[in-house]
Amino acid sequence: MLKERSVGTLNGIMMLSVFALTLVATALIFANSIHVGAKPLAVITLVISLIFHLIFAIGFFMVQPNQAVALTLFGKYKGSTKTSGLRWANPFFSKHKVSLRVRNFDSDKLKVNELGGSPIEIGAVVVWRVVDSAEALFAVDDYTSFVRTQSEAALRQAATSYPYDGKDEDEIALRSHSSEISKHLMEEIQARLADAGVEVLEARISHLAYAPEIASAMLQRQQAGAIIAARSLIVEGAVGMVETALAKLKEDEIVDLDEERKAQMVSNLLTVLCSDKSTQPVVNAGSIY
Repeated sequence: MLKERSVGTLNGIMMLSVFALTLVATALIFANSIHVGAKPLAVITLVISLIFHLIFAIGFFMVQPNQAVALTLFGKYKGSTKTSGLRWANPFFSKHKVSLRVRNFDSDKLKVNELGGSPIEIGAVVVWRVVDSAEALFAVDDYTSFVRTQSEAALRQAATSYPYDGKDEDEIALRSHSSEISKHLMEEIQARLADAGVEVLEARISHLAYAPEIASAMLQRQQAGAIIAARSLIVEGAVGMVETALAKLKEDEIVDLDEERKAQMVSNLLTVLCSDKSTQPVVNAGSIY
């Protein structure tokens, strides 16, 4: 694979001074030739000088901060320079500029099936930059398009490798384990872009939802799961309260209940504690008469 290497370039300001001095020298020679009457020699000198300075000027180029310029000679890669400012190199070098600045893009919302087979919509934000100008320019046809396509392919692969919701807390899921998913996604994208001279700085999920055709059903399932979990917690707390109440009655010898009355009391307390509506007391007055 073609790897980036440095190539020597000259300070543009210094070469610009040389350019100006040669122009002045040419003007003096032309004026002197006209003065002594050697007009043909003056014209030839002027034409040659103009051609030389035109070729010389082609060697100037500007390098911006966080930018690399790859230089090729008749199709052969000679090296890259990252020294910012006005530079000068062989006028016959072709110059290819590539930005080294940090970039990011927000992928399209992709519709894929997660590990359990349910259709979901998923999108990601990828932060990246070019670290090897030679590979970015010459290893792939269009590195920006390559980054986008490979990132979306990696996102699809990651989405199909995990369930939307885990069955337990230890199972990695798309919705509940964002850090692990982001790490896996970044490693997957970096592996695909290793030969393109690109470094992935961050990759994270920006959009995650069930597909519209099943969103309503999945919402009902989530609500049912939440209700069951809440009821389980309520029942667990109610049983503890009943146990405490019976133990306290027995300890303080307030009332001595037989097994039948204990069962009735437990039933009444659980009904009161577990009901989702306020209970109405009923006074049994049959024993009064």
